[in-house]
Amino acid sequence: MNCKQCGKCGAKWLDGQLYWATGAKAKEEDLAGLVCNNLGDDQCINPKRGDVTGDTWEKRDEFAQKQQKEWEEQRDR
Repeated sequence: MNCKQCGKCGAKWLDGQLYWATGAKAKEEDLAGLVCNNLGDDQCINPKRGDVTGDTWEKRDEFAQKQQKEWEEQRDR
């Protein structure tokens, strides 16, 4: 078994598969958008650092605002 851990954020790859701290499989693109592109430095080992195709905090914020608006509209009916 091959295990790598990022010295910057502690992200872990087991046999080439990235896993979140919860144990769930993760996408390197999402890690890049949520962590590496904002906080990464030369210690970052994510090969997708700099990639913008994954999840980001901006995308999550847009989704949350849209959900909030929909709930408010439903409540006001």
